[in-house]
Order: sequence, then C-alpha cells, then structure tokens
Amino acid sequence: MVIGAVAVAVVVASALTVTAWQNSGGKPDTGGGAVRTATAVVTRSDLSNAQTLDGTLGYGRATTVKGGRTGLVTWLPATGATVRRGEPLYRVDNVPMPVFYGQTPLYRTLEARGTTGPDVKTVVDNLKALDYDIGVQPAVGTWVTPQRVTPTATGSLPSASPSGAPPTPTPTATPTPVQVKRGDGVLTADLIAAIKRWQTAAGMPSTGVLGIGDVSVLSGAVRVEGVQAQLADAADGTLMTVTSTTKSVTVSVDPDAAGSMRRGDTVTVSLPDDSTAKGTIASIGSAVRTSDTSSGDDSSGQPRLTVSVSLRDTGAVRGLDSAPVRVSFTSETRKDVLTVPIGALMALREGGYAVQLPGGRLVAVKTGMFSKGVVEVSGDGIDAGTKVVTTS
Repeated sequence: MVIGAVAVAVVVASALTVTAWQNSGGKPDTGGGAVRTATAVVTRSDLSNAQTLDGTLGYGRATTVKGGRTGLVTWLPATGATVRRGEPLYRVDNVPMPVFYGQTPLYRTLEARGTTGPDVKTVVDNLKALDYDIGVQPAVGTWVTPQRVTPTATGSLPSASPSGAPPTPTPTATPTPVQVKRGDGVLTADLIAAIKRWQTAAGMPSTGVLGIGDVSVLSGAVRVEGVQAQLADAADGTLMTVTSTTKSVTVSVDPDAAGSMRRGDTVTVSLPDDSTAKGTIASIGSAVRTSDTSSGDDSSGQPRLTVSVSLRDTGAVRGLDSAPVRVSFTSETRKDVLTVPIGALMALREGGYAVQLPGGRLVAVKTGMFSKGVVEVSGDGIDAGTKVVTTS
C-alpha cells in the first residue's frame, strides 16, 4: 500500500519528526540536526520476549525441625549431611529418631489394633518402602472396630482407694466402628509385628507402639542446613533447619511479571563463571511478600512473589552450594516472522505505521512483537530481503 504525501512520518525509535524525508524525495536533510539514515533488510526470524532477573542458587527454602518428645538430645547430624528415609535425624536419650516421608505426622500414640487414620498410613507407606512385610491392609469402605486399650496396657496402674480397698476399674467406653477412608491406614496385627521388627533393626525399643515424636515425618530426603541445638539440650525444642537435597534457583518476581510465567516453562540460568544452564519453572508462589528493605536494590520494599526454578543438569553447579545467578524468562515467542529494526518503523498522522523504501515510497505495515531492537511487521509489498530506510 502506498501512502500519500499527506502522511507525516515520525521515526519511533528516536521520536524525531522527519518531514524532511518527504520534501527531499526520501533523502535526509544534510543541514544541522538532520536525522542520519541507512538501509536495512527485512529478515525472517523467530522473536521472543524475555526478562532477566536476579536469582539465588541454593537448596531452596529451609524448614525448621522441632523435637516432639521429652528427653535430652544425645546426638545431632553434621551440617551438610543428607538424611534419608529410615535413617536417624537425631537421638533422644540415645534412642534414634528416624525419618519417615509423608504429609501427616504422628499426632497420637499408635498402639490399639484397629486404629485408623492418615498417620497410620504414613507408617504403612514407609515400612513398605523399607521392604517390611506389613500384611494386607483393609480396603477403603471397610468397617473396623478399634481394640480397647486398658490403663494397664499403657503402663499405668489404677490407684488404690484411700480406705485400702481394691482399686475400682476405670470404666472404658465401648469402641465405635470406623469406616476406612481413602488415604487411611489401619493398625493391624501384621503391621504391629512389622513395626516391632523395624524398631529392633533401627535400634529402638521393640514395643510395636509408636508415639508422638518417635519419628520425624518430612516431605522427603533432607540436607541439614544448620544445627541450632546442642548435646544435652531438651529434645522438645528447635533442633535444626533442613532443606531439599536438590539444588535449585529462587527468584523474587514482581507479581505483574509473574502473570506471564507458567509452571514448566524453560528458563536460562547464567552462572558466576559466565556459563549457562537450562532450567524449568518448578513452582510460582502464591503468597505476596515485601522484599527486604535492607538489600539496597531497586525492588526493596516492593511486593514480590517467589519463583522456584529446577535445574535440568545439576552437574553444571556441582561445585556450588550457594551463588548469585541471573535467570532469563521467556514470556512469548513468535516463530518465522518478518522483522525490521525499530528505527525503520514510522508512525503516520492518520494512524498506523509504515516503513520507507529507499526510493522514498512509504509502505503501510502492521506491527507485532517488539524485541531486542527489532519489531515484527507484515504488509503488502514487504517480504524477506526488502530494503527499508532506518535510522543509523
């Protein structure tokens, strides 16, 4: 499409009016303040919009581990140690407190046969993973009646009456049948027997009973980031902090910018030695927090979201435990499109944009993505190899 002389072209990149081009047949005025021009070739290529943000290489967010039972701490792991399923995370009164994987901790004493719940499922899953035969678990929908636990069974004895008469038995309620729900485990005789075998192998008292704090239920294997407790400290306080065993990158992102990011998107991580590693967005936080005002960067005090990036090749960061990195996120990609330098784009008085051919003719174009100094264009008479005037 040819644009008439009524159009006044404005070079977008420099924001300078170049009506002199119209008056000189497309040749720039050589007087003072003239816009210097050159020619460029329309090319066909891929475009993408990317933003590069500061990130931190490490092992992810640290979690605090607190002890769940009374006693004294008699052993603690070294900082940097990895602890896996079934291995002791610490010792209380010289009894190991092993790690179980799961989402539900032991929130009660598991003793009575027929006890049903997600905490029992934690025990079921971990003993199976440790290759213990736990027998057959009741199916979902099965009705189970928990076994009554008497005071004597828990180790306590009924007290004698003041007159010296034989103690009066404490009445116990009749157990109520419960239905096994999805996600529940059931404390069966076979499971209790498996618990005893596991306790013996782990160096724990072989009672078949598991109480609160007897195991540390974590999401998976952990790396000990720091130890806060000392030997002989009370075991029911804060003991240590742990992280994932896998290195990852965390990035603090403006909530508006995070809107273009998707879980699973590919990113490029620039490392301190100038090498790069490919990564994938693993998670995008939903909790907006305020950035640290003491950091001194431009984002201090601003609302931020935390984006976690997993590395495809951890070998690239084998020698690093923690380091500042740069992460490039690509929000949009346009494949096989025509592009020109932004300096060739001209705004028209009547609206829209055009490019100028070397002979002075203006050709209307439709713009698309802007990226790294070039812009996507389309229009009649424009194709790969076409020469256009641009600012130099």
